[in-house]
Amino acid sequence: MKIALLFLSMAACTLAADFTIWRASELKAKEKVLAGKATAERMASDTLANYGNHLTMLAHRKANGEPEVHEKMADFFVVESGEATLLVGGKVAGGKETSPGEMRGGTIEGGEKQKLAAGDVVHIPAGVPHQLLVDKGKNFTYFVIKVER
Repeated sequence: MKIALLFLSMAACTLAADFTIWRASELKAKEKVLAGKATAERMASDTLANYGNHLTMLAHRKANGEPEVHEKMADFFVVESGEATLLVGGKVAGGKETSPGEMRGGTIEGGEKQKLAAGDVVHIPAGVPHQLLVDKGKNFTYFVIKVER
């Protein structure tokens, strides 16, 4: 009986092949790299891992993003540092399909503004327009989880 219990305990501790930890120190180091890349582009991101129906990335912004709508992907943002305003909801006017199920550009009409700061976590369902607004001279870094529905 004791052997069986020990075996069950060990089996419960076995890690899945896709198990991943992103250490705070590693994310801070990657943030510095992205901040350097964002100088010319105003935004830089790096996909950290792709697990099939979901992926993770780190993004750094020095300026406003475009309005976006992802038909099949929900977004989770975990704010790492800085501050921004999230414009979310409403409708996109003048957006263009950039790839199947992805719309970018134009303007968001009727959305709500939400202030974001380090430690905040956001869930944006698939199909919901959103845009990050970053004040001039500010920086915003966020961990993104994209989940396909």
